[in-house]
Amino acid sequence: MTSDIAASSTPKSPDTGHSTEEIDAMSFEEAYEALEEVVGALESGEQSLDESLRLYERGSLLAERCNTLLAAAELRVRQIDEAGQDAGPLAL
Repeated sequence: MTSDIAASSTPKSPDTGHSTEEIDAMSFEEAYEALEEVVGALESGEQSLDESLRLYERGSLLAERCNTLLAAAELRVRQIDEAGQDAGPLAL
């Protein structure tokens, strides 16, 4: 019963049941690997419609996380190129 309370206090993305905190804490590599797993599961066609929709929604959140991290990396590279030195880590 304690785990139910802890789980319900974690913010969830709308209608997906997936913790946005969990995804927001992922590195690019973790999010990309999780996205590959989602794609593989969807491509297998073995899930129910409801499970496929949940997977699709999770995949969308994971893809958004990957895009955010890639955009931050691209910005940092541009800052390094413009300044000729390392700009340091970016806050996301």
